[in-house]
Amino acid sequence: MEDGRVWEFEQSLWMGDADQYERLIDPECLMVLPEQDYVFTGRMAIEAVQKTPRWSEVTFSDQRVARPQEGLIVLAYKAEARRDDEAYTAYCTTTIRRLEHDEWRVLQHQQTVPISA
Repeated sequence: MEDGRVWEFEQSLWMGDADQYERLIDPECLMVLPEQDYVFTGRMAIEAVQKTPRWSEVTFSDQRVARPQEGLIVLAYKAEARRDDEAYTAYCTTTIRRLEHDEWRVLQHQQTVPISA
């Protein structure tokens, strides 16, 4: 998957609904998020999305893409998201693996919220 599509894929996870998560999050996925329960499995993340309003806007910066082996993509970036009057900033990593031609799933995702000085 070329870089442009990788970032579209990632953006769809920030703005998509629970059905999008169901399609793109691997059941064996592990996530670390800055909210209770902190460590989530794929199923827990999908269920959490069902109860959370989606972001209406997200932009990425400090973007990095690594391809350590065939069929594996690792992303690192800064996300700035908005919905209504709420703003959110986090530094993130995501690992995506290819299951078959043009079918990709998230294996890992992590968000670190910057600590204000």
